[in-house]
Amino acid sequence: MSVDSQILRALHRKSGSASGADLAEHLGISRAAVWARIEDLRTLGYQIEASPHEGYRLTATPDLLHSDDLLARLDDGCVIGRDIQVFQQTTSTNDIVERLARDGVPEGVVVFAESQTKGRGRLGRKWVSPSGRGLWFSLLLRPPWPPSQVTQITITAAVSLSRAVSRVTGIYPEIKWPNDLLHDGKKFAGILTELSAEPEMVRHVVVGIGMDVNVDEADFPEDVRELATSLRAVTGRAVDRARLATQILRELDADYARLLLGRFDEISSEWMERCQTIGREVSITMGGRQLVGRAEALDVDGALLVRSEHGRLERVVGGDVRVGRVGA
Repeated sequence: MSVDSQILRALHRKSGSASGADLAEHLGISRAAVWARIEDLRTLGYQIEASPHEGYRLTATPDLLHSDDLLARLDDGCVIGRDIQVFQQTTSTNDIVERLARDGVPEGVVVFAESQTKGRGRLGRKWVSPSGRGLWFSLLLRPPWPPSQVTQITITAAVSLSRAVSRVTGIYPEIKWPNDLLHDGKKFAGILTELSAEPEMVRHVVVGIGMDVNVDEADFPEDVRELATSLRAVTGRAVDRARLATQILRELDADYARLLLGRFDEISSEWMERCQTIGREVSITMGGRQLVGRAEALDVDGALLVRSEHGRLERVVGGDVRVGRVGA
């Protein structure tokens, strides 16, 4: 952890002030060096008060994603978020994490971008990522599983995101299988899971997440304005992106640990409570085929079980889902 990250951690965790002497002793640097780092943080927009008698106090943080700050807010020992990188702009954070995966980087690295020029969603769809308005990030996982279990990761990510949003904003998002978060029927977040695997074993999984946080209606393309929303539009106020990002990483880390312990049934139960798809009529397009039926449950791997019009129970692992029959 960098010196700046350690200073920010101390400031975040102090209800009062952190003395320069204590910081210098903890960091093994001089008080003048601490002052220099404080000044650099101020240039980034961190409002830090200084008192000769009381020390330093963090009074406000800037609306930006800063790797040192995000790391400072997380607990030691986490897997997801052990390494965080932030880019001002990139094509797609999934592309960066895929390259890191091929270079052998351990699981848990997270890459954020303030904007993406080629952000993408499922089925090749474009994801618009206006600068500084949302959370656009990807993470690397290396679960010791067969490929059939990877759907569990998408289900788990949806639960983690939904819970984090609830805790930070107070709203209760709906989950649409397999990868969308909605409020009042409008989408504000999506998950793109990309897999590299041998026939019997996963090499790595890249989980891409896009969340419209403080996006204005005018930022959405005209063809999706009736379908999309943002957390600011829903709550009526700007949302602290750094706080939300770290809460999401905490939830993801805790839920991934549960997955590795074989406790997907717990996550699945929470998903069922939050999902708007189960118990509804659905139309699912899978390539050139369309399945119409009733969504009944998840199976042990996270696939959707659909009772078709002909009474047959079918297992669905992917597709374009519409809740409600075609033409309804």
